[in-house]
Amino acid sequence: MGNAEVLENKKKVLGINGLGRIGKLTLWHHIGRKYFDEIFVNLGREAGTGLSAIAQLIEKDATYGTIHKFLYGIKAKRIVRIVDEKQGKLLVDGIPVTILREARNPAEIRWRDFGADVVVDCTGTFQDPTIQPDDKKGSLRGHLAAGAKVVINSSAFKIKNKALKMPDEAVTLIYGINHTAFDHKKHQLISAASCTTTGLAHMLKPLMEDEKTARILTASMSTIHAATNSQSILDKMPKAGEKDLRKNRSTLNNVILTSTNAAEALVQVIPEVKEIGFMADSIRVPTTTESLIVLNITFPALKNGGDITLNAKTLNDIYKRAADNDPEHLVVYSEEQNVPTDLIGLDAAIVIEGQFNHTRTAFIECDLSDIPEIPASVSQALEQKKFRIPVVHAKIFGWYDNEYGSYTNRLGDLTTYIHKELNR
Repeated sequence: MGNAEVLENKKKVLGINGLGRIGKLTLWHHIGRKYFDEIFVNLGREAGTGLSAIAQLIEKDATYGTIHKFLYGIKAKRIVRIVDEKQGKLLVDGIPVTILREARNPAEIRWRDFGADVVVDCTGTFQDPTIQPDDKKGSLRGHLAAGAKVVINSSAFKIKNKALKMPDEAVTLIYGINHTAFDHKKHQLISAASCTTTGLAHMLKPLMEDEKTARILTASMSTIHAATNSQSILDKMPKAGEKDLRKNRSTLNNVILTSTNAAEALVQVIPEVKEIGFMADSIRVPTTTESLIVLNITFPALKNGGDITLNAKTLNDIYKRAADNDPEHLVVYSEEQNVPTDLIGLDAAIVIEGQFNHTRTAFIECDLSDIPEIPASVSQALEQKKFRIPVVHAKIFGWYDNEYGSYTNRLGDLTTYIHKELNR
């Protein structure tokens, strides 16, 4: 039997660490996708009264309904079945799923025994790629020590020791943006960035690839973001040393101003953004999912025979072409008057709200004598020292399902791609 046949016949096994929002929905994604033959989910502890409680958590979801109806429609029958309580074995739509309830530290999870080449860590706990596998609190590298070949982190990397650089074997990849940069001979630690960075990257890419909008003067973003489990249901006392007091306030009846690392992570997948000086912030609102990116960009005004040609129609045409030429429909263009509940679960990285995009042309007064890079002798030699420079301010809106539709689906695409690359 040749190598190709061995790889073809090898059982495809996925490991998932954590069964929170992204962990559970990652399981849903791969149950529906049917690429992996078997899935091991590490919970690392007992839950409820036993496996039946975990099975119910997997089957039911307050945002998306039940897994069987979500995957197959309103008349679908239940697809989660307990096979062995003691060993944590379930059968979910015909796929064996084993719930592991013993080890919290990644280094102690027996991925090697299970044959899981790829592990998706969805705990949000292990974000530093520099921490060694023998760390008592655990680390992403612990999964590698336990037998995984590649670990995908379902959030952005955060290096605590600022004196350390990003390791060569660590890389941030977003499916549809730079996922083909994965090198199976080099990369072992992958960050799939965040939900907001994923939506934002797909929002920016069509603009940066079009000559009319490739040159960006300034850019900033606010995400009107659904609530997450990092917030509090009711007001609570902050932990010692905690700086963000707003996240301790009730998420049920407040709009919470907070930060996002989307701009920092964006540079890792689209390096050209570094020259723009991108700014980003987040505003949490009391909804369960489906968030909105409000992208503010300033472009140099393009002139053709004296007319400024960059306007809302130009921007919308760019996104229409991006949507029409994308076989995977990662970018969707819409002129419907959408609200968040219309788009929950939609399989798209970003939905451009074309009807609401708009631009405004303005002029920047520029005095050459105020620009330090221009020598005084040069500015003094010019008869005209003041100029009015036309610019176009654009406001672009994009929806993204920060849980399943946008983020988890792209994470699933990336996971499948990496597994194929490892075994080709």
